[in-house]
Amino acid sequence: MNHYGYRDLRPGMKVSFDAVLDEEKLDMFRKITGDINPLHNDRSYAESKGYRERVVFGMLSASLMSTLAGVYLPGEKSLIQSVESKFIKPVILNDVITVTGEITDMNDSVQRIELKVTMTNDRGEKVLKGKMQVLVNG
Repeated sequence: MNHYGYRDLRPGMKVSFDAVLDEEKLDMFRKITGDINPLHNDRSYAESKGYRERVVFGMLSASLMSTLAGVYLPGEKSLIQSVESKFIKPVILNDVITVTGEITDMNDSVQRIELKVTMTNDRGEKVLKGKMQVLVNG
């Protein structure tokens, strides 16, 4: 976990991390949300819709934005104010997702950063783009 304070940050700072969205994560997300859509839960159904495997819940993919801010940039001193996300392509079960965040703006009066977020799969395809506003202590 990173421990950046506001004064440690600069526009252009960038960080990336990888996450595998596997069976266990899909099961936990289903249990938490109660989302039983067959596209996420039934391989045969997903295949009948043209996918090679089940599609990961979009909000599970987007939840990696919380990890980005809360662990990596800035880390423990963060408090998310807003999140915008656009789903570009579906994430498929067991895809390796690379999450990248870059500071694009800083608001000194309230110690808030804006992050540009992109997620790509292990085939190099962009699957999500987004933006976050994050308050930073210190």
